[in-house]
Amino acid sequence: MSATTRKQGRITVPEIRARKGAEPVVCLTAYTTPMAQRLDEHCDLLLVGDSLGMVVYGMESTLAVTVDMMINHGKAVMRGSSNACVVVDLPFGSYQESKEQAFRTASRILAETGCAGVKLEGGAELADTIAFLSQRGIPVVAHIGLMPQQVNTMGGFKSQGRGDDAAAKVLADAKAVAQAGAFSVVVEGTVEAVARRITTEIDIPTIGIGASVACDGQVLVTEDILGMFSDFTPKFVKRYANLGDQISKAVESYATEVRTRQFPTDDHCFGVTKPGKLRAVK
Repeated sequence: MSATTRKQGRITVPEIRARKGAEPVVCLTAYTTPMAQRLDEHCDLLLVGDSLGMVVYGMESTLAVTVDMMINHGKAVMRGSSNACVVVDLPFGSYQESKEQAFRTASRILAETGCAGVKLEGGAELADTIAFLSQRGIPVVAHIGLMPQQVNTMGGFKSQGRGDDAAAKVLADAKAVAQAGAFSVVVEGTVEAVARRITTEIDIPTIGIGASVACDGQVLVTEDILGMFSDFTPKFVKRYANLGDQISKAVESYATEVRTRQFPTDDHCFGVTKPGKLRAVK
């Protein structure tokens, strides 16, 4: 269903689910109201990712992100959007202990943000949790392959699915989360052939990031595609702009004008009387 033919109102979970094998799902991350306002018209799915820990707060990983942080940013994205389906990440430590803990966290996020669903990282080992949530009215996007919350056990941010055993594990994870009731699954940092096979063998949409063009949709971190960072660009990122350089140049111009008293001018000040005129100060 294209953006020009669908009904008015937010894209729903069933509509995302129905995109399996159809028009690719466009997904980007969003953490703030202004960014959500810019993305909303063009995206089917906005992900309030725990990547905000690194992108917004400068953390080295996502592990220190809290539920309160996710809720605050989820509220901001909901305020800035009216078209896209919004999904919020469950942060590390907020759902792995038990399916009951996961339900408490997820239900709080849905209630306080108004988002459509939650995303959690994990494959077969989280299938029971996904089923528990789905059966109780909480839509779930699963996340397999490279899982940033497991960066320590994975030995870093390394691509997954290399070799027969590793490929079989990722495929098994995909099938497990689909059977458990997830309405979509993010496949991250996974060998292309494996991601392609997963897409053909499960009946829910796959959202690729560093995976395959064959996936049913794609997601990237918005700040990455806008060129907001210069230190490192992941292999799977394509830059569509270099706003980081533009921001630096704009700030440099501002700083120069302030230091040389070129800014502000009379046009930027209140109650300035032009030569030969008298004007009341308001």
